[in-house]
Amino acid sequence: MDNLHDLFLSRHSIRRYTEQEISAEDVRTILEAALLSPSSKSARPWQFVVVEDKSMLNRLSECKQFGAKPVAGAAFAVVVTVSPEKSDVYLEDASVAAIMMHLQAASLGIGSCWIQVRERYAADGEAAEDIVRELLGIPSDMVVECIMTFGYSAETRRPVDPSKLLWEKVHIGTWNQQQAD
Repeated sequence: MDNLHDLFLSRHSIRRYTEQEISAEDVRTILEAALLSPSSKSARPWQFVVVEDKSMLNRLSECKQFGAKPVAGAAFAVVVTVSPEKSDVYLEDASVAAIMMHLQAASLGIGSCWIQVRERYAADGEAAEDIVRELLGIPSDMVVECIMTFGYSAETRRPVDPSKLLWEKVHIGTWNQQQAD
């Protein structure tokens, strides 16, 4: 990638992965991005669970009714957890850490996808967060925000066409209702 803007144009959420393993060095670089992420008042309220075991990835892929299947095919996943006791903006802090990993992976040529866990449910109505917490032994005081999946892409995606950006969503100076509609 020549620059950050090119990375933004070319990155996509990747849901299908090859069998190729990811080097320990690249895994570490992705985790460093999470640990380097900014947090409110430098509280660093997040903690991360790295999962590489295929059996556990398969079990995690069943934590909710829709949208978790990519976990099973990932080379590894990172479960992003966060303490509401350590920051009043814990969801934002966890989200920033997750996107930092997503962008770091893209810069390494590795695909990734955010799998939402908090406020999602299995087919039987059980909270996905409770399922993930139980599978991984996550303490009850930690919120499970998402699972970030990582692997080499088995999909071909074109870069975003900048001419299709929704500039009508940008308001200069004040809110322009005509733009918003």
